[in-house]
Amino acid sequence: MPHVLIVDDDRNTAEALVDLTAEQGFTASIASSLREARIQMIRRQPDVVLIDLKLPDGDGMSLFGDLERNVTRAVVVITGHASVESAVEALRIGATDYLVKPINIARLQAILSRVPRAADLEATVRQLREDLAQTGRFGRMIGASPVMRSLYEQVIRVAPTEATVLLVGESGTGKELVAHTLHDLSRRHAAPFLAVNCGAISPNLIESEMFGHERGSFTGAERQHKGYFERANGGTLFLDEITEMPVELQVKLLRVLETGSFMRVGTNRELEIDVRVVAATNRNPEAAVADGKLRADLYHRLNVFPLHLPPLRERGDDAELLARHFLGELNAEHGAAKVLPEATLARIRQHGWAGNVRELRNYMQRTFILSDRELEPLQPGLDVAVSSSESIDMINIPVVTSFAE
Repeated sequence: MPHVLIVDDDRNTAEALVDLTAEQGFTASIASSLREARIQMIRRQPDVVLIDLKLPDGDGMSLFGDLERNVTRAVVVITGHASVESAVEALRIGATDYLVKPINIARLQAILSRVPRAADLEATVRQLREDLAQTGRFGRMIGASPVMRSLYEQVIRVAPTEATVLLVGESGTGKELVAHTLHDLSRRHAAPFLAVNCGAISPNLIESEMFGHERGSFTGAERQHKGYFERANGGTLFLDEITEMPVELQVKLLRVLETGSFMRVGTNRELEIDVRVVAATNRNPEAAVADGKLRADLYHRLNVFPLHLPPLRERGDDAELLARHFLGELNAEHGAAKVLPEATLARIRQHGWAGNVRELRNYMQRTFILSDRELEPLQPGLDVAVSSSESIDMINIPVVTSFAE
C-alpha cells in the first residue's frame, strides 16, 4: 500500500489526517517535528508527505531536500499562516499543492486520489522516451531537436504536480499541445481539459464565460450557465493569451487561484472547484506587466513553473519531421500517396517560418492541394508551383507571416 507521512505538531489534526488517508488506501505515520519526520523517512520513504509550514524546530519546507523524488510522488504543504509568497515558494521548490487550515477535505481527497503508483508513472515516461527515440514523437508533441528534448524533460517533471504553469512562446509554437500534454501526464488525465482563448471572448461576456451566471443575472440570461472553471472541475483549464484578459477580471482570477473558490455572476454564493491552471502568452510577460496588460501579482502567481517554447527556426531538423508528419495525415485523410522530394525538403529547411508550426502546417496543406504526386518545392507563403499533367502557371498565394494563436 502507498504510505503517507503526516508532519504536524497539532495532534488532533494529525490523527484526523490519518483517518482520512486510511479511507483513501494509505498507511500513515506521524511526526510532530522536522527531527521526527527525518527519523520516519529513514525507516520508510513516503509516497506522500502532508507537512505543516510552521513546526517547532523550523520551516516545513526545509524537509524537501530530504525527500527521494523517485519515491515521493506528492508533497502537500498545510498551513494556518497562508500567504501568496509562501504558496508560490512552496510550489516552486516542488510542492504538489498548498492547503490552508481548516483543511478543505474534498480537495485533499482529490489530491490523494490522483497520486499515481510509482510503477505506472515510470512505465508511461519510459514508453514516451521510447517513442521519442523511434519516431521523434513525445505524446501529442513532435520534434527531436535538443531544445525540444529539454522541454520534454521539464514537462515530465512538472506534469505530475499541481504547480501552475506559464507557457511563453511565439504565436504558432504549439502552446495548446504542450498544455494538453501536461494534462495527459498529470494525475488529472481522466478529468476534463478545456482550452480558452482569452482574447477571443467579448470583454462584456468573459466573466460569465469564465465563472458562469445565474438565471436572470443580466438581460438575456434566461437560464443558469456553468463557466469554464466549473466545467473543468477536477481537470485542467488552459488560459491562452492570458494578457488579453481584462485587468479587472484578472483580480478575480487571482482570487480563484489562491482560494479555489469563485462566484457565478448574479450570486453571492461561493462554489469550490479543483482546477489546475495552465496559462500562456505570446508576449514577453514582464513587458506585459510593465505595459499594464498583466497584473504583477497574477503574473507571479502564474509563473510558478515557466516553460519557454522555442520557435521552429531554432529546432533544426524538426521542420522536416513535422512536414513528413503533416503529409502523412493529409495522405491518410484523402487516401493519397503523395511524397516529399528532396527539393521541397530543402526549401522547407531553408525557410525561416515566422508563423512557426502553424505556418508550416498551412503551407503543407496548400502544397498538398496544388500538387499532383510529388509535392513541388513551393516558396512558403509566396508563389506556388504546381506539378500536374497539364501546364499550369505560377499561382499567387498571399504572404502569411503571423497567425493568431
